[in-house]
Amino acid sequence: MKLLIFVTEDTQADSTVDALVEQGLRVTRLATTGGFLRRGNTTLLVGIEDNQVERTIGLVKKSAPGALALTMDLERYERL
Repeated sequence: MKLLIFVTEDTQADSTVDALVEQGLRVTRLATTGGFLRRGNTTLLVGIEDNQVERTIGLVKKSAPGALALTMDLERYERL
């Protein structure tokens, strides 16, 4: 299992979330601020299976060019 973290511009967030949800992916959206100019960003958290990484990154590349993408391995995942 992987956790993908995408940091996008606020203006790209809606279309990116829509593209991911249309493919059946669950997305957690967080409003974030950072950088030199303190511009608003949106951070998206997407938990996926290992074989979905490239497809998911491809979807985000199309809807939010220039987004920052981080991929993390999840050793443990529980729904509490």
